[in-house]
Parts: sequence; structure tokens; C-alpha cells
Amino acid sequence: MQKYILALDQGTTSSRSILFDAHGQIVAVGQKEFRQIFPQPGWVEHDPVEIWESQLETLKEVIHKASIQPEQIAAIGITNQRETTIVWDRKTGKPVCNAIVWQDRRTADICNALKNDGLDEYVQKTTGLVIDAYFSGTKIKWILEQHPHIRAKAESGEVIFGTVDSWLMFNLTGKHVHATDYSNASRTMLYDIHTCQWDQKLCSALNIPIAMLPEVRSSSGTFGVTDTNVIGAEIPICGVAGDQQAALFGQLCHSSGMAKNTYGTGCFMLMHSGREAVKSKSGLLTTIAWGIEEQIEYALEGSVFVAGAAIQWLRDGLGIIASSVETEALANSINDNGDVYFVPAFTGLGTPHWDMQARGTIVGLTRGTSKAHLVRAALESIAYQTADVLRAMQQDGGIPLQALRVDGGAVSNNFLMQFQADILDVPVVRPKVTESTALGAAYLAGLGSGFWSRDEIASHWQIDRIFEPNMASDERERLLGRWRQAVEKAKGWA
Repeated sequence: MQKYILALDQGTTSSRSILFDAHGQIVAVGQKEFRQIFPQPGWVEHDPVEIWESQLETLKEVIHKASIQPEQIAAIGITNQRETTIVWDRKTGKPVCNAIVWQDRRTADICNALKNDGLDEYVQKTTGLVIDAYFSGTKIKWILEQHPHIRAKAESGEVIFGTVDSWLMFNLTGKHVHATDYSNASRTMLYDIHTCQWDQKLCSALNIPIAMLPEVRSSSGTFGVTDTNVIGAEIPICGVAGDQQAALFGQLCHSSGMAKNTYGTGCFMLMHSGREAVKSKSGLLTTIAWGIEEQIEYALEGSVFVAGAAIQWLRDGLGIIASSVETEALANSINDNGDVYFVPAFTGLGTPHWDMQARGTIVGLTRGTSKAHLVRAALESIAYQTADVLRAMQQDGGIPLQALRVDGGAVSNNFLMQFQADILDVPVVRPKVTESTALGAAYLAGLGSGFWSRDEIASHWQIDRIFEPNMASDERERLLGRWRQAVEKAKGWA
């Protein structure tokens, strides 16, 4: 009976399930979008029950599409939107409130209080992160403060916290497993990435009981098995990683200096930095890439909060496009950007600026500005933000990037990929399988279950196209200079 690996890819705007065969090729895909909830400006929420139900629906859809039995799935890998915070009752399985999404800015005041208490240096040294509303720690504090009746239960471990991977595992295993992996734990702002333990000082500073935090395990290995009442079989869950670390693994960036960029709702560039955590001086995050067989490997990360979400806004917010597919032709329909720059700081700016008060800005509008100029400016903004991250990465790591491996939904846009190569002045390499996030989760599960070896995984990766830079250096510097001027206009607005 032929066996497969199933990856659950729980993202910010949709849940997906992807079935891979023994050669790492996609057999079937199921995808379902779910609601984005915006209660107030700067607030972003999801319904945890919708997350779970949409993920389960896609899981069943894939099994049906592939015409297989659940028993043919050798293992499940989970990858997830990171930092998004869910707090729920261990006994009933019911969430206390909506999930607070990684993009949410409501805890900016809590972050400012931590900075005023002089915790910046300690947070960076211990967790590799900066103090920002992006991470889970301040979100947990906010939930506990808004729902004071649950604190006693949190202190006894009856009310528990998890990122989305933990929430999915809890439900998949019939409420038996409350765990996460090293990569997701490292995104909470509560985890010591050097000793690999929840940090008592930070938990105390945020008044978070350690009893409510999940057990942290290796990214590849058995976490538990699915409950037969969920999908009709006991399938081992053998791989877990946050989406960006999973993409790094799926792109086979397994040695120091290799880097990938994922183009999704946000944009996330990670460079593998080896077995030592490299401290950033340029606004990058130091994060755990993964832990396998208790061996921890690290990465430097640059986070762009809004990338594909800017295109989504053009479609849903402004209604000037019907589909993201239109954007390539529109961008190519004009010779240049018309000096229009779009800084999509809808939820602040990430690396290297870390400005929680920045807001979205469009500059350079004239009567001659058209829909095509706005679309082109939105696409170019993704490449410019990536260039800002790479500049910081090269300052920190001291390793010149030879090529950038890319993945995510937007890499099918040839205009964006060529512009990215031009503005970075390095080749951009697009693999044949661009679902690197799901593939990384599948690879971790395949390794953890013995389905694949490292050598077998290495043989799977194939190049689809390499975009070579062909922009003159003076034009590149002119465009980047104008972009930096636009960014300054967006800062400190809120």
C-alpha cells in the first residue's frame, strides 16, 4: 500500500492541507480561507474554532481528492502562522476569546512599559527578539488582564496557551497533547533560545504562569497520534515548525549562509546561521531554525509585516483588481513606477525599523497616476522591503549572499521576481515546488517517522527558473533612495 506524508499548512488567511508522495511531489491540495476580524484599528483576530474546522475540512478534502485511506498517511507535519496567540480551557477545549493574530498592535503600550523597565537588552540577549507587539508574550498578558476570572485556572494549568500548532495538535489528538516545537517557542518572547527553557524572569515581568505554557519538543519526532474520531485512523504527528522555519527547511537551506525569502501575507527572509545564535546589531531577529535530535540550529530573520496583504488590500479594500493574477500584466503595462511609492505599513514596520506607529503611505501621486502605477508600486514595495532586510542581514552576518531562494504564493509573479533580482543585485532562484512551507513540514515529519533520510530529501529539490539581475547600479540606487524617503514619511504616524 503506497504511503504518503500529509502537511497541514495553517496560514494567516487560509488553512491548507497538502499530500506529498515518496518523491516529495504534490499529490493533492485542499485550501479554505477563513474570516479576518478587525474589531478596532490595529487589531486583528481569528476565531480559533474556524481555524480548526477549516484545517480539518482541508485535511478530509485532500484524502478524498487523492482517493486514499487515512491509513496510507505515514505521518503528519504541521506548519503554522507564528506568534498568533490562543488561550483555551484544557478540559472543555473551548477558547477563552478570539485568537490575537501576529499582525495585531493592541499591546503596543505593554511593550512600551517593558522598554521603560529597561528590558530591551535582556529580551534580545535571552530570546533573540526585540520587544514588539508582534510576539505572543504581550498578547497572553493582555488576554489574562481582560479575563481576570481565568487567572487561577491558568496558574493550575487548566487554562492553557498555545500558538496555532499547539491548538491544532490539541484538537487532532483528542485533547491529549499540549506541546509545541523549538521554532515556535522561540517566537513567544518568553523562551530562552540558549538554555531552551521558558524564562522565569520574562514570564514574571508579564505575569504569565509557566503552568499554562506548552511542553517544548524537537521539531522532528513523534508528538502524538491523531484521535480515531477525528479522521478515522491513528496517524503519528512527527514534524512541527513555524511557517518561516519550515520554509527554510523545505528550501534545503541547511547550512550557514544559505537564505530564503517567503512571499506570503507578510514577507520573511531567513538566513541559516549554524549552531550558534548570532546577535543582531541591525534590527534582525535571532531565532531557532529547528531542533532535531536535541541539536539546535539558528537563523537570522527579517520580518516584513505586509507583502501579499498589500495586493489583497488592492483587491478587497480598494476593489481596483479582481484577482492577484492581474498584477503582473498591469505592472508590465507601464515603463516605470511614475515616481509612485507605496509603503504598506498597515500594522507598523518590521525589520529593520521596528516602528509600531508607522502606517500605510502612498507618495508621489499626480493626476497622471493610474491603477497600473498603484499596482506596480505595491509589487515593488515587496521587493524594496526585502532589500532593506537583506542589507541588515549582510551587515550582521558578514556573509555575502550568492543567491536568494524564494517561495510562497507571489513567486509566480515574474515581474516581482525579476524586480527583486534587480533591486537586490543577486540571482533569485525559484524552485519547481514553491510550496516550501508545507514541504518543510512534510520533510520534518518524514525524517521524524523514518519515511525519508536526509539524502533522500536533498535529492528532491529542483530549480524552475533563475532570475538574473540586469538593472544598472545607478538606477538601483536611485530607486532605493526614493523608497527610503517614502519610508520616512510613513514612520511615527499613529
